[in-house]
Amino acid sequence: MTASFRCFVTGTDTEIGKTLISSALIHALVQTGARTAGMKPVAAGATSVMSSSGEVWHNDDADQLRQESNVDLPMESTVPYLLHEPAAPHIVAKLENVTIDIAHIRRTYEQIAAQSDAVVVEGVGGFCVPLNDEADTADLAQQLALPVIMVVGLRLGCINHALLTAQAIAARGLTLAGWVANTVDAGMAYAEDNVDALVKRLPAPLLGCVPRLAAPLPAAAAGYLDFSCLPGWPGKRAS
Repeated sequence: MTASFRCFVTGTDTEIGKTLISSALIHALVQTGARTAGMKPVAAGATSVMSSSGEVWHNDDADQLRQESNVDLPMESTVPYLLHEPAAPHIVAKLENVTIDIAHIRRTYEQIAAQSDAVVVEGVGGFCVPLNDEADTADLAQQLALPVIMVVGLRLGCINHALLTAQAIAARGLTLAGWVANTVDAGMAYAEDNVDALVKRLPAPLLGCVPRLAAPLPAAAAGYLDFSCLPGWPGKRAS
């Protein structure tokens, strides 16, 4: 490969399909032959599984990223901070006596990037979710300094949420490289009109619209998306 691909995936809210789109992105990258790794620096919500080596904690989102990746990473690299309770990270971290350190996340990311052609970093919740008393996810994205892909959950209010998120990304000096419309509410009225309004207002290309899938599989979602316009995409000629 002549270029490397890196991105940070954020969303207009929690539970709007960041993991599905991140996994679809990883799936598409793997199809190009790129050595691709997924990373979710902070995950809140885990279940324990007993193995021959003892109790192991798993997070569904992180497991999906790992399943689609073709770079084998230890769990502590994929998820440097795996919190047990499914709640706001800064709250759960305090309850579990954990300090989320952005510097540690950045070092882990650099180690992953050194052994990968492509890295997809999925944020937690929306763009400005607190991680500790001083820093939030926007600070993390700024420290990693990656192009941002925004997942817009199609439901009532999505135009406002998307435009505010885009403003927050720009305020951090980051580039919004593209955005995806992901159907959260299958019965949403005027969904196409909402997408058209965002196409006219967002300073980045629409990468595709994903319908409500019967089975939310990354390969199925990838079929509705075109990532080839993204900077550093494998096989893309430099402009």
